[in-house]
Amino acid sequence: MLELNTNSPGQSSGGMVDPKIEVFPVKEHIVEIVSDSGEGAQKAGQSFGSISAKMGNGVWTVEIIPAEIQPPARSREGASGIRIRLGSHAITNMGDEADLVVAFNEQALYSRIGQQAFKEGTIILLENKWAEDKVPTVQKQYAEALADFESRGYDVREVPMETECLKIVDNPHHGKNMWVLGLLSFLYNRDLEIAEAQIARIFRRKSQKVVQSNLDLLHAGFKWAQANLGFQYDIPAQEKGLDLVVMNGNEALGMGAIAAGIELCSMYPITPATSVSHYLAEVFESAGGVVHQAEDEIAAIGFAIGASYAGKTALTVTSGPGIALKTEFIGLAVMAEIPLVILDVQRGGPSTGLPTKVEQGDLLASIFGQPGDSPTIVMAASSIEECFHFVIMARKLAEAFTMPVFVLSDANLATGVQPFPKPQFNPDWLAPPVDQSNWKEGVPPYNWDEKTGLSQRPVPGQKGGMYVLTGLAHDEDSHVAYQSDINQRGSNRRSRKLAAFHQTLKTPVVNGDDEGDLLVVGWGSTRGSIEEAVAKVRESGAKVSSLHLRFLCPIEPGLKEIFKKFKKVITVEINYGDEADDPLITAETRRYSQLAWYLRAHTLTEVDFFSNVHGQPMRPGAIVERIRKELAL
Repeated sequence: MLELNTNSPGQSSGGMVDPKIEVFPVKEHIVEIVSDSGEGAQKAGQSFGSISAKMGNGVWTVEIIPAEIQPPARSREGASGIRIRLGSHAITNMGDEADLVVAFNEQALYSRIGQQAFKEGTIILLENKWAEDKVPTVQKQYAEALADFESRGYDVREVPMETECLKIVDNPHHGKNMWVLGLLSFLYNRDLEIAEAQIARIFRRKSQKVVQSNLDLLHAGFKWAQANLGFQYDIPAQEKGLDLVVMNGNEALGMGAIAAGIELCSMYPITPATSVSHYLAEVFESAGGVVHQAEDEIAAIGFAIGASYAGKTALTVTSGPGIALKTEFIGLAVMAEIPLVILDVQRGGPSTGLPTKVEQGDLLASIFGQPGDSPTIVMAASSIEECFHFVIMARKLAEAFTMPVFVLSDANLATGVQPFPKPQFNPDWLAPPVDQSNWKEGVPPYNWDEKTGLSQRPVPGQKGGMYVLTGLAHDEDSHVAYQSDINQRGSNRRSRKLAAFHQTLKTPVVNGDDEGDLLVVGWGSTRGSIEEAVAKVRESGAKVSSLHLRFLCPIEPGLKEIFKKFKKVITVEINYGDEADDPLITAETRRYSQLAWYLRAHTLTEVDFFSNVHGQPMRPGAIVERIRKELAL
């Protein structure tokens, strides 16, 4: 069980109360660390988030990643970093403006200012080495930025980060992040023993010298902040009760694959999905699994289909461009009725698009992206906890309905760190042994049930179950469809499996009242922001509710009846749609966001939308503004 911190506000980890430290009790705070790429801001922030979660705080992190691998130093466009939101309650999204920022240079801050990440009064702890840089232009930029920040109402505190780090290491470029972790550990009264354990875990593959150097930096940052800043924040822990685990969404997906009894993950590296394989490569072998890094996306899914055909349902992990390349093989898995789990960690598109940014652009591609009629099950995780459980469910569904199952995640969930209740292992999660009993004589390989479309699937090794697998249209015996009615019959049966699965789904539960003026519908990682925004607007008496969908194909039942009870229905999504008042846009030319388009087709309801492709997670404040606009508040 994760132990909560027992230090009182204003106490160091040693328990000594310093009366000079002013303590500010707060329910939650948003912290950012921004830097040039390669300075370790993400590592510091993820560590700070993990430490805070282990101390009992609710946490959500979002990485700030530039589009280029190594953009120019001190460039506004190349800002790298992380946002950490922590509180004394469950945190489900990145929040709005930051309360405190640690910046390794002043230019990186402008990228965040352009994204309205700060507010009047935001505290900026700024590296001050640039004030005396040997390049006069840099000195001038720094001085001008200081004046600009103060004119914007930010509270700027200059910090000698590099000077302090040079007392411990020769190259502060590879140590400043741990010094900053120590500084934040003081400001938020983090338990240094937990912080030390976190550093030991991060550098577990390094020498003891490296580990000790980073521990020294941690303690130096803590002591400097204690001696020079004079204030702390007290954020009480959540109530004790549940055992918790702390991880990001990609780790949860990988852990879900292990819990599901999947034994093969075949993928080609692609941002932001790659770290799923990094996690599995470290632990999968101990659970009897294999990670296969193929030469390309097409080979990766082909390898996975081969393993699934042989009797062990496999997993392939990718992002949008990879889905495009896997399209033909997805169609093969549909036609041949081979179970397959496909994890799509979505990013901005099309083409290479925004490889390091979040988007929900693959919904329609996952449902309709293959030629002809290619029914697949499509589900979308809305939290890091669901990333874990949905992989387990996807494997079961793929085998039960002998078809590909998509699990949609995105860059927001992929790198976000969040605590959630520790899953209690259930043997039913695991895949059953491969059936090697004799195949019943006279039963065809596609013995479709007329009502459900389901059939038992022979696997290699079953005596009497041999058949020729084909991607061609075929009959029950897997013979090529030369007669006119065979393709129709096969298509009917494959589609009917979705209808059979739909019969098992429950009507989704409305968050709020069951009727009102506005219903906000979402899917995927927008859930936390939507529900927080709806709760805020409801406090003023507005009749607004929300609904979040996990199953998109087949879509969850009862939606039309739910929609009828609201005067207006809108979706909130991170994908493209035309605003009604955009130039040249009319009722005939307007392109709707993906879920809105899909719901309009399914329910014949006038569903509108609020969407953008800024490459950023949806903020609660932006959704609040749109709700108020829709309700004319």
